[in-house]
Amino acid sequence: MKQKQKMLEKPSRSNSIMRNNPCIQIDGDTGHSSITQVVQQYSPAHNDAVTSLASLTSEHCVSGGKDKTVVIYNWKTGGVQQKFIGHERDVTKVTCLFQSNRIFSASRDKTALMWDMYNKVGPLQEFTGHELVVTGLAVSPDGLQLCTGSRDNSMCIWDVETGNCLQSCSISRNLVTHICWVPAESLVIQTSEDKMIRIWDSRELQLWDLRQAKRKVCEYKGHLQTTAACIFLSSATSTLPLVATSAHDCTVKIWNRDTAVCVSSLCLDGAGPLTSLASSDAVNLLCGSFNTGIHHLQVNHSNSCSLSEVARF
Repeated sequence: MKQKQKMLEKPSRSNSIMRNNPCIQIDGDTGHSSITQVVQQYSPAHNDAVTSLASLTSEHCVSGGKDKTVVIYNWKTGGVQQKFIGHERDVTKVTCLFQSNRIFSASRDKTALMWDMYNKVGPLQEFTGHELVVTGLAVSPDGLQLCTGSRDNSMCIWDVETGNCLQSCSISRNLVTHICWVPAESLVIQTSEDKMIRIWDSRELQLWDLRQAKRKVCEYKGHLQTTAACIFLSSATSTLPLVATSAHDCTVKIWNRDTAVCVSSLCLDGAGPLTSLASSDAVNLLCGSFNTGIHHLQVNHSNSCSLSEVARF
């Protein structure tokens, strides 16, 4: 009888899942979890928070972390392909050109570094000159120039081969948070803690300030905390133009780009602030987090663009 009682008191696996995942929604009538997919756990890419992600190939991603390392990871099979050590403090941003062998990283050590995917010796180039943490990083579409931004209020354009600073400009209170180089253009877009969005002509670092914009194109409302990342998804397998976002509230959301309607939302419970997003196609998303590494998510376009977690590493 005692043995039978113990067996009855043993918590079920579904109950255990529910206690560890309060974000899972329950079907009101059945009381069972609506999520049954098993999440594959691979070896972690970093031993601390993941701060930045970028897609390198159709099966490789690049990530940077608070552990000061830059990692190339095969997210399809699981496993570190290459690890770069050279920064003296946390890596803040990573970037690369898709299907290129060159990788760039920025750090709280005030530098940016260039790495070769196949070279384990050390960085190919070092870009030094900022006075504070480098918080913005983007490579030109032709791969010849690098743009960096910092909390020292400055933006710099560098020659990737020589490491020389070609252009530099500083604006009061322009604490750079992110940089994006517009594809096939000489334009660079940057965001700042002063709530401004600025567009630069990279040829002379001339500024277009968007604070006087008269019409808001679209606003996506739904995250409960700071939104840290936003990417456009490929329209190859979807009839809708889609945008994906991740935030410090542990959620990843997919939006209809034109109507601002949230078409899917997934809570990664326990992940802590979600720091970055990357995607190499319309189906697979990679999301970096503070507490639980990198999450591999999939978008099911045949089921109302539902999001599900496939693996983490």
